[in-house]
Amino acid sequence: MIARISGVLLSKQPAQVVIDVQGVAYEIEISFNSFCQLPAEGDSVMLHTHFVVREDAQLLFGFSELDERSLFRILIKVNGVGPKLGLAILSGMDAQGFCQCVQNQDAATLVKIPGVGKKTAERLVLELGDKLSAWQTVGYAGVQTGTAKASLFAVSAQSEAESALVGLGYKPVQASKAVLAAVKSAPDGSCEDLIRLSLKGMI
Repeated sequence: MIARISGVLLSKQPAQVVIDVQGVAYEIEISFNSFCQLPAEGDSVMLHTHFVVREDAQLLFGFSELDERSLFRILIKVNGVGPKLGLAILSGMDAQGFCQCVQNQDAATLVKIPGVGKKTAERLVLELGDKLSAWQTVGYAGVQTGTAKASLFAVSAQSEAESALVGLGYKPVQASKAVLAAVKSAPDGSCEDLIRLSLKGMI
């Protein structure tokens, strides 16, 4: 799994960047929020990435912030939400705004995002209510408390552990259940700890 790309920013567009890493140029799809945080072309840049392998393509999705990638990984586990739509959602509003919509069951605002219909918006609210409970944010400036950062780290570790298990061949539902059980045993466990406990629990 490619978790991070660091190199020289060759070109940037609102939906895609090209980064040169020691002579190899990577095309990476990004959200508009990540685009707004990019440096000038020719400068060094680092993006957290999510790697998707399909029968007809291998795709890299990049994020300026780790919390945005974590939310993306949660989004694409919702039935009917693929990587493209997940990125569209994160382009339509920032992570904090999205979490507030879900917590407030505000499907009416979510349907304003291109590609999100009424049924998808309702499904997002229904399926993500509990999963986003750990996302605690303070104010619209994006300032996070120490407790919020710890919660965000836990969500990130859980999400990465689930993705790793799926990459090993387990079904998403199996991976999610196994990691949730692991989190109960080790609430502050790292991604590696959660993967180890999950695998042990599934044997």
